[in-house]
Amino acid sequence: MTTADFDHIFGGARVMAILRGLPVAETVRLAERAWDLGIDVVEVPVATADAVPALRAAVEAGADRGRIVGAGTVLDVEQVAASADAGAAFTVAPGLDLAIADAAAARGLPHLPGVATPTEAQQALRHGLTWLKAFPAITLGPAWFKALAGPLPQLRFVATGGLDAGNAAPFLQAGVRVVAVGSALSDPTQLDHLAELALKPPTP
Repeated sequence: MTTADFDHIFGGARVMAILRGLPVAETVRLAERAWDLGIDVVEVPVATADAVPALRAAVEAGADRGRIVGAGTVLDVEQVAASADAGAAFTVAPGLDLAIADAAAARGLPHLPGVATPTEAQQALRHGLTWLKAFPAITLGPAWFKALAGPLPQLRFVATGGLDAGNAAPFLQAGVRVVAVGSALSDPTQLDHLAELALKPPTP
């Protein structure tokens, strides 16, 4: 549960694909498509038990290609255990629940909690969490990240919620390290456009 964990997981990645609520075969197909396009980081949400097989299948497909897969929408410690057992490389939550963060750490999984206020960000930082998920990013807006970087420059953000290939660039320009796109992937052209965004050098 250190900065270095997510520094390694994301590396130079600027885009993460969230494959939510899809059948097993479609999850694997889209994960492989993302990897082919250079989108190396994939998250499979596991808010319900029937999503765990899709996570496990994506993990297995990723192992064959040297890619890792994270578990998203982890809402309790039981889901942390299920994610770890399925082979997830990290966990993600929509909100800040320190019990979930601790449970993930106990299983050796870096955890990415969701925050939407400076108070939550500061609380996460006190707990040693320096990579955070900002959710819902589309409501917070790019200016939120610029403002928060003043008092809390050590934080690194993954922006999630309402983002797609058409609106993600301003968030990256505002200092967001990674943009995560989920529901927009129902549009089959999104992965191609996101891959173009992922390959662009960051704006200074």
